[in-house]
Amino acid sequence: MKLLEKIQLGNLALKNKMAMSAMTRSRANHNGIVGDLTVQYYTQRVSAGLIFTEAIRISEEATGSPLTPGIYTAEQIEAWKKITKAVHDNGGVIIAQLWHTGRVGHSIDRNGKLPLAPSPLPIQDMQHFTSQGLKDYEIPQEITIAEISQTVKDYGQAAKNAIEAGFDGVELHAANGYLPSQFLAESANQRKDQYGGSIPNKTRFILEVMQELIGAVGGDKVGIKISPFHPYGNMILDDPAGTYTYLIEELNKLEFSYVELMKRSPYFPSPSHYPEDNEIEFFGKMIQQTVIANAGYDKTSAEAELEKGIAKLVSFGTLFLANPDLPRRFEKGATLNEPDRATMFGGGEHGYTDYPFLKE
Repeated sequence: MKLLEKIQLGNLALKNKMAMSAMTRSRANHNGIVGDLTVQYYTQRVSAGLIFTEAIRISEEATGSPLTPGIYTAEQIEAWKKITKAVHDNGGVIIAQLWHTGRVGHSIDRNGKLPLAPSPLPIQDMQHFTSQGLKDYEIPQEITIAEISQTVKDYGQAAKNAIEAGFDGVELHAANGYLPSQFLAESANQRKDQYGGSIPNKTRFILEVMQELIGAVGGDKVGIKISPFHPYGNMILDDPAGTYTYLIEELNKLEFSYVELMKRSPYFPSPSHYPEDNEIEFFGKMIQQTVIANAGYDKTSAEAELEKGIAKLVSFGTLFLANPDLPRRFEKGATLNEPDRATMFGGGEHGYTDYPFLKE
């Protein structure tokens, strides 16, 4: 089985080609500090060749949802050190996903401050999970040039903090409608300056952040996650194929480790003007870095994806959430635990660290 073969990812030797993708679990405290349960959660899943953490806030300003972790205070960094040590002591490899939510937030959980976004355009026809329940999205504040510059620096500092905390690398979360992808979409970006209008302008923010990350910790420790045809969070691009083709061509000029390429979800249909092409085949062939295929894979489809030869690894989300020993279950052809969707966000050990392992 290709999924269970060893692979080298940059300087990282991985025991298999199965990655655990980033999944928000909302188990940090109100100060963005992870605890002992989170140590247990990640340690249980060290059979993954590679673990991506849940998205981690790069700054206070990056806050979107309550009870999500940060990596910008000394206390947060110290808490992550316990996790990276436990993962490494048990033979695992773990990468920190760096997060700025942009307009995907609410003032309730931002000390009364409106979220920042490329333009003052709210997310439509969705509600945001806040500490006071579901709320309509607010009209965000337009981020200034000075604030953009500071945000780029915040990413670089967060990457340094992640390496200090013991992580094996960092991933820029530029998927799923958060701040980096907001710059790409006309539904979120109507700017008239150097960060809006043309495709080169709209991709500028992501490329500046990637250059900052590479400069901060070295390209061998850097990757990026993108979701070209996934419209979640009102990400509607006039020319998604052209925009992401240009972005990938520019990323190809940089030296870094991998691109995690997320397919669209059947739960969020793409607009009618979007291409129907398979993202892994359409974009994956353009990417010069290692491609990690993401979203909606099971054992059969993941194995078939690796057989095509474009993607070298596959990342799994809810399957790893519900099956901490997923590689062993694939190897044995064992039945999989079903994820409990009611416990995905927030709470304690139930639906977090109490999923059963296969019995010996």
